[in-house]
Amino acid sequence: MSRWKALPGELDPRVRQLVVRLRRLKDHSGLSLRQLAAKTGYSASSWERYLGGRSLPPREAVEAMARIGGDDPTRLLALHEVAAEAWGEGRAGTSAPDAPDAPDAPDAPDATEVTGTAGAARAAHTVEVAGALQAAGADDTGPYNLSAPNEETRHGRSLRVALVAGAVALVLAVSSAVLLAVRLTDGDSRASAAPLGSATSSVSPSASPSGPRTYACEVERVDGRWYAGNSRTRDAVLAEGLAGPEVAEAQCLLRRAGFAPGVVDGIFGPHTKSAVEQLQKRAGLVVDGIIGRHTWGALRR
Repeated sequence: MSRWKALPGELDPRVRQLVVRLRRLKDHSGLSLRQLAAKTGYSASSWERYLGGRSLPPREAVEAMARIGGDDPTRLLALHEVAAEAWGEGRAGTSAPDAPDAPDAPDAPDATEVTGTAGAARAAHTVEVAGALQAAGADDTGPYNLSAPNEETRHGRSLRVALVAGAVALVLAVSSAVLLAVRLTDGDSRASAAPLGSATSSVSPSASPSGPRTYACEVERVDGRWYAGNSRTRDAVLAEGLAGPEVAEAQCLLRRAGFAPGVVDGIFGPHTKSAVEQLQKRAGLVVDGIIGRHTWGALRR
């Protein structure tokens, strides 16, 4: 298995989950970056940025990786959609996101080359738009006038830009809030819908009114597998920095297996990662501190 570099600390957990899933699919395929580029049409340097968390892969690249790794494209594209919203939130109001790499295109230029040519590209775009407006009979006093704008024109343009940026930021904030509420509601409903069986473990401490949330560990064995009542998943990819009922499920099962993940709070922290590594070592799995399909199998057995 490849030894990946640590992802940037400021990377949003939703983007981090997509990148971790892509890394595991790349490892599972056994392809090098050059071989991956030949099969997907995206350059090796582009895949290096995607898998390093420095650039968001386009939807087509994610779908191609799903086909190569034998994963479900629908689930992977859903992760990509959530990651794209998070990526847009991080970039809103600062700069436009990078355009996705086109298939079969040569390696993208590095950051210094992009910086050196950005001004020329914007100038060329302005000239082309101005020419199109003049050909259509537009007035020379319009917003694409090539002569120096007067003070009133500059003020009006700045006001329009500020209004558009504010509207975009508001839409992104509302969308994120709705998405978070839906995911939390879905997680609670799945936990309450777990089937009843022969309980074999006691309940962990509940959340205190003022402290962080904790989850109950109602461990039971159903159809030869262990469940703790927080999630039924058997293939969700979990890594340090993520949070939710799936993490709480893993923490409960780690505790049942004799490892100490710390407080069952649904947060994948250093203690949980250490417990996962101990479980992987005992089960003869790759010790990477990431919970995937095989690690879930060891937890559920």
